[in-house]
Amino acid sequence: MPSTDDPNALAPVAPLIPGDPPVAMLIDYDGTISKVDVSELLLTRFFVADWHTDDVEYAEGRIGSRTFFRRQMPNFQGRLEDVVAYAEAQPHDPAFAGFVRLADELHVPVEVVSDGLGFFIAPALERLGVPDVSVVTSRTTFRDGRVEMTFPNGNPDCLVCGTCKRQRVFAHQAAGRAVVFVGDGESDRYAAAYSDLIFAKDELIDVCRSQGWEFMPWNDFDEVRSWLNVAVTAWRSEPASLPVHTSRPFICGPELWGPGRIDPPGPPQTPPKGPNAAR
Repeated sequence: MPSTDDPNALAPVAPLIPGDPPVAMLIDYDGTISKVDVSELLLTRFFVADWHTDDVEYAEGRIGSRTFFRRQMPNFQGRLEDVVAYAEAQPHDPAFAGFVRLADELHVPVEVVSDGLGFFIAPALERLGVPDVSVVTSRTTFRDGRVEMTFPNGNPDCLVCGTCKRQRVFAHQAAGRAVVFVGDGESDRYAAAYSDLIFAKDELIDVCRSQGWEFMPWNDFDEVRSWLNVAVTAWRSEPASLPVHTSRPFICGPELWGPGRIDPPGPPQTPPKGPNAAR
């Protein structure tokens, strides 16, 4: 299963073909496709130093994910094959494969976007029986007992997140698609904030409620699959029935924080309101 984390280019987005549904599905991995936070489990099992202090700083908005992972990479201890096998063995939503197959049949692109330790995602999905799907994440290199993490899918003007989920939303919208985002956690806010429809559970529900964002609660990918099937069927008879892309206020990035920012300016804030707030 190919990954799109080429170190020399951002992951491409397929052009919208006339007659295809103008919608894309962006899917978080940890706690969304997987039923547990796999990155967190790997940090606990294979990293020799205590990572919890850095995790608190990250959760409080004092450091970004790039800073977090760059601090932790020197603490890795293990073999790549053992790490991947451990990740593959974690519980995943068995309905995800069927959801991807339906999306393929409907010509709706599905992209997995992860700002975690993403090197194990492609083999884990392959073991789950998922058809080829785009995986956009960081690039992790194992060489001579050392681990190096680079961020080919980050924002070149904002260095806070390793993988800029916001940019992936924008890329699919620029191709003419409304974006449906499916996630579960606090770190998903930077994708959900700009998406045209949000499927939220767990912590992401709290984020949506606190920000006043409309969302659809979900539990498993059978529900998301059913929604997609009904939505595309309705679109074929009534094109206006699919979510419509609308501009959203910036809550992150160089437009708000200034270019070259390494860590966020503090805890996430409520988006600004007014005529100049939207992109």
